Amino acid sequence: MWEEIVKAITLVLLPSMLKFIFGPFAGKAAGLHFLTTAFATALGMMISVFAFTYFGEFIRTRILRKLVRKKKDVPPLKNKSFVARFGLAGIAFFTPILLTPIGGTLLAVSFTRQKEKIILFMSISALAWSFIITAAVYLGYNAIMKWIA
Repeated sequence: MWEEIVKAITLVLLPSMLKFIFGPFAGKAAGLHFLTTAFATALGMMISVFAFTYFGEFIRTRILRKLVRKKKDVPPLKNKSFVARFGLAGIAFFTPILLTPIGGTLLAVSFTRQKEKIILFMSISALAWSFIITAAVYLGYNAIMKWIA
């Protein structure tokens, strides 16, 4: 049991914090159970979302300013059609498949300051997409192996 938990944390949860799609592939490659992979993938994304929602300002002001010595003027976004068209629910929906958990969270935080809403929408999206993508990876792998053999 402990071996599976360690595998889920190191091979699924940690990569899912950076890019959502890495979790299901790593879980299948490690031979983890479907539910373990799906929940660890969703939890990995939600750790990133939680960290950047609640500590994003701290990270930006304390850490990034020390790393970036020269302040550069960043032009404002002229086209906010993605955010205007889809809103927070759209950002949460597209974060696992198109964006990274970090990028989607930063976009959501720039769209609204309602942290509880961000966590709610992102968690619904993370759970839904983790089961969909994990099922596709697990079933697709089995279908490909039957077709090859």
